[in-house]
Amino acid sequence: MLTVRDLHAYYGKSHILQGVHFTVGDKEIVSILGRNGVGRSTTLKAIMGDPAPSGEITFNGKPIAGLKPHEIARRGIGYVPEERAIFPALTVEQNLLLGLKPGQTSGRWSIEETWRLFPQLRERAEAPGGALSGGEQQMLTICRTLMGDPDLIMIDEPTEGLAPQMVERIGELLLEIARRGIAIVLVEQRLVIALRISHRVYVMGHGRIVFEGTPAELMANADIRREWLEV
Repeated sequence: MLTVRDLHAYYGKSHILQGVHFTVGDKEIVSILGRNGVGRSTTLKAIMGDPAPSGEITFNGKPIAGLKPHEIARRGIGYVPEERAIFPALTVEQNLLLGLKPGQTSGRWSIEETWRLFPQLRERAEAPGGALSGGEQQMLTICRTLMGDPDLIMIDEPTEGLAPQMVERIGELLLEIARRGIAIVLVEQRLVIALRISHRVYVMGHGRIVFEGTPAELMANADIRREWLEV
């Protein structure tokens, strides 16, 4: 579904991504792991076109490198940034409606389905997004992206700063997304949740992929974990 080959990206003169490669299959959950500052978030941003990437990025067999972010989104890729980026003055329901694509009339996700899965969002449907807790804002951001009916969704650090109970809810939501046939690229600092829900994992270091395999293969490789993941 998504293929990234020899991906490079820069911030000014800083060469952040130095030949990143990975693939995501249909309905697959793939996690990108690594310490802070190694390029994981930049990888997702480069796939969305900002910063401008060089290299090969194909989605559903078609090249998307060089397209504008809104064009990439219309091809079927959803993106949930680390900073959540809700509209704090708009209501919860208005935030969700902003996720719809122009002319979209149906999809795998709807406001009614969001209310069913997250009754607390229904209860706060008319509340401004800025009044929600951090966990509620994270759920709102993910669900808003799903309203656009993507075939693949990229999610950056969804559990950062959340209480353990909310972390579990986010994990359940990611599994529900996958059950509905939506592939996921997850950047996640918490190894426990990433290894529990992922089909495959990639580990990044210094702007490159240094390991790829299954969660079980990563757990069996103490050298990789020691060098690139453990503090």
